[in-house]
Amino acid sequence: MAKSANQKLKLLYLLKILTEQSDEEHCLSTQALIDALAGYGIKAERKSIYDDIAQLTDFGYDIALVKARTGGGYYLAGREFELAELKLLVETVQASRFLTAKKSRELISKIEKLASKAQAGQLQRQVYVANRIKTANESIYYIVDDIHRAIQRNEQISFQYLEWNLDKALVPRKGGKTYRVSPWALTCKDENYYLIAHDEEEEKIKHFRVDKLGYIKVLEGVKRQGAELFERFDIADYANKTFGMYGGREEMITLEFENRLIGVVMDRFGKEVSIRRRDREHFSVRVSVAVSGQFFGWLTGLGMGAKLAAPQEAVDEYREYLRQVAEQYS
Repeated sequence: MAKSANQKLKLLYLLKILTEQSDEEHCLSTQALIDALAGYGIKAERKSIYDDIAQLTDFGYDIALVKARTGGGYYLAGREFELAELKLLVETVQASRFLTAKKSRELISKIEKLASKAQAGQLQRQVYVANRIKTANESIYYIVDDIHRAIQRNEQISFQYLEWNLDKALVPRKGGKTYRVSPWALTCKDENYYLIAHDEEEEKIKHFRVDKLGYIKVLEGVKRQGAELFERFDIADYANKTFGMYGGREEMITLEFENRLIGVVMDRFGKEVSIRRRDREHFSVRVSVAVSGQFFGWLTGLGMGAKLAAPQEAVDEYREYLRQVAEQYS
């Protein structure tokens, strides 16, 4: 019964075998294909294998034949992803802090199925998820899906915003307050995923860590607000000015740097930043940033090679920030 039932699926099983077991370094001879089909209860002869390969090729599958006395045979040459691309995807999943360790492993397991078993082994050898800093929110997939659905339907969402307590548990902030916002975009910044939304209560654009959203609900029939703000809103520009995605007073400032820090400035503010040479050893830039403790922390980390030059109000704030930090060690 198993033989006769599977015999009708011969072409599909042959494609499955080629997909899972063959690649450029692992060819399958005609006899190997016959034996593999037998494992599924399917009888095959050499001539029928040739015919089946021809049909799969005519349908569009790139199946290559390597002619050699030993080690020759067929392999699936054309795949949706090259091995190097799959390795890049695996590394990206591993590095994504907004995915839990469990979700990362599940996703990587699915990526491995896009390669042959031998190639999947190479992918498995580069998997180091266990000790990476990851979110604890297992609902991340469904939260992102709900946000996308709300954006597509032009509807608002509600949620509770979570934070860690000293018992290492995620609990609702502000006594369980329900936030209601109009979602407009999702963006990645500093290895975290953020929702960019319009807060009607405060009448401004705000961002929220996606892995800190809880009890999310799409408000069916409640249309989004803030369209006029987002018509002139540049997400990339917003993310670049907001250090660590912490909000602050947006202000145009002047920064002076030693020439050796030009790479740091380009990485932080992009190639379009306007650079002015001060002398043979220094240059300055004028950029718009969200002035905050996170920004001051970034600037301090650059040491003596960086200086906040203007405006004076921001300089005074930075001086006070440094004084308070130093005071802790006096």
